[in-house]
Amino acid sequence: MNPITNFIEKIDQKNLWDNRLELSRKEYLKVKGSIDTNLYFVVSGSLRIYVLEEFEENIIRFAYKNNFIASLDSFISEKPSDLYIQAIKKTELKVIKKSTFMNFVESSKEHTKIWQLILGDLIFQQMERERDILTSSPLERYKRVLARSPQLFQEIPSKYIASYLRMTPETLSRIKKS
Repeated sequence: MNPITNFIEKIDQKNLWDNRLELSRKEYLKVKGSIDTNLYFVVSGSLRIYVLEEFEENIIRFAYKNNFIASLDSFISEKPSDLYIQAIKKTELKVIKKSTFMNFVESSKEHTKIWQLILGDLIFQQMERERDILTSSPLERYKRVLARSPQLFQEIPSKYIASYLRMTPETLSRIKKS
C-alpha cells in the first residue's frame, strides 16, 4: 500500500479530522493577509493557490482529489500569507488543525518519516517548477508538467494551466494541438 494512503487511513481511523468543508465554485478557502494553520485534504473537486500582483494572478499550485493543500507559509510560520486559495469547482475538504496533525506526526517514527517524504516531495516539485519557468521553453514546460502530472490536464481548466505554466491560453492551445 502507498505510505501516504496508509497515512490518511490512520488519520481517518483515529477520527482526527476537525471538520469537513464544502466550497462552491470560485469560493475562497483563504485570502491574502489571513493566517491559516489548517491542513486540508481534498475529497473531491479542485483548488488553485495563487498570488495577485498588479492585477495579475500567478498560480503557484493546484490540488485535486487525494491531495493535501495548505497555505504552507502560514501553516509553518503561523503568520499572515499573501496567498489566495480558491475552489476551481465545487470542492469537498477534510480539515485538520496544525496542532492535531503535528501531534499525530510526532506520535510515531513512521508518521514522521511519511510527513518528511511529503514535504521533501513538495520541495522537489517546487524546485523543478522554478527551474522549468526560468530555463525551459513553453513547449518543454508543457511536456514536463504533462509527464509529471497527467491528471492535471483532466482536472484543471486550460486557462489556469496556462497561467501556471506562465504562458497565454492561446500558446497552450497551440502547443496541445501540435
